[in-house]
Amino acid sequence: QVQLVESGGGLVQPGGSLRLSCAASGSIVSIYAMGWYRQAPGKQRELVATIATGITNYADSVKGRFTISRDNAKNTVSLQMNSLKPEDTAVYYCYGDLVRGGSSYRRNYWGQGTQVTVSS
Repeated sequence: QVQLVESGGGLVQPGGSLRLSCAASGSIVSIYAMGWYRQAPGKQRELVATIATGITNYADSVKGRFTISRDNAKNTVSLQMNSLKPEDTAVYYCYGDLVRGGSSYRRNYWGQGTQVTVSS
């Protein structure tokens, strides 16, 4: 069994900052990549940022404002979000591209999501 648990969401004013964290636990053989997606009401889930073996990738809408980091030893990924805008309001989902114990297959596992609301 593999679990990803997010924390750190909340309400923040425009221009403010939040830090999201996600911890993967359970029987994990190897993690290839971790990252964040988000889904706003009425919209499709979209990529925010990913990190794999030190290589990062960001959506154009968050470049220069968000920073993703990973602690391989702890199986955690974080997302530092600065200069937040109302359009960043969404449920943020953590994912891990990994192989779990007892399996030969690599697949994505998802967290339950954490709400980020940017509003004055």
